[in-house]
Amino acid sequence: MELTLTGLTKTFQNHTAVNNLTLTMDTGVYGLLGVNGAGKTTLMRMLCTLLTPTSGTATWDGQDIFALGPSYRRLLGYLPQEFGYYPEFSVQDYLLYIASLKGLRPATAKERTEELLRQVGLVKERKQKMKKLSGGMKRRAGIAQAMLNDPKILILDEPTAGLDPKERIRFRNLISELAEDRLVLLSTHIVSDVEYIANQILLMKDGSLVHQGTTQDLLSTAPTRVWTCTVSREQAGELLHRYPVSNLKSLPQGTQLRILSQESPGPEAVPETMTLEDLFLYYFGERAGETDDTL
Repeated sequence: MELTLTGLTKTFQNHTAVNNLTLTMDTGVYGLLGVNGAGKTTLMRMLCTLLTPTSGTATWDGQDIFALGPSYRRLLGYLPQEFGYYPEFSVQDYLLYIASLKGLRPATAKERTEELLRQVGLVKERKQKMKKLSGGMKRRAGIAQAMLNDPKILILDEPTAGLDPKERIRFRNLISELAEDRLVLLSTHIVSDVEYIANQILLMKDGSLVHQGTTQDLLSTAPTRVWTCTVSREQAGELLHRYPVSNLKSLPQGTQLRILSQESPGPEAVPETMTLEDLFLYYFGERAGETDDTL
């Protein structure tokens, strides 16, 4: 069971959103991590056959996904950043409606709906109208609709966007559970969403993969180090101009900085253990979250 991308490229006029991307994925959670505008959504839309690549191929077990057509899409579950629903439908009716669009037989649709309502924790809300749900509950309903056909490939585009920390933790646990026997590709710009659940992390920048591996792989091969130091406000201003700083904290005795630098930034600096968030800053800098990921 392999999804293989070879030289996958998508260009819009003069802008290359996905650039010559080569990657092989099988069972497990793949965390696609990058700032808004990195090309994550474009990549996912191609993998869902909603966009045709400008060049390159995407194959499922050796067969082109666009040539496979409906037989490939039957293996696919997709939760976009914004998914459509009829606001007057109850949660249960919404899932039954989507199941009919996916070609599930009525008995199977009813059984899967019951199972998924339990799995995503929406049994009590089953009769509630979609428009009345909280943001977190709507995202849970979105995952349920993506899972109706018991997909082998589950693609989730920013599934925790706008959720509070409690709902994000719930989602991470749910995604880990769903990934037991399928390929899950999860895109995000929130480091904690993938740090603990992804088998592989894919760092994407300007349409290209800049690094991939387990969290430990990425941290052990990091091309920089992390230091903390507490300095005066004047010194802090100077250091902020000279180095990437992943954290700044005001203290009674001065300003504490967490600095990324291969060499010690000063005699008062103490080496620290690098985190994935530090590495994210190293690769993506201050652009994190500042641009729109519509491509």
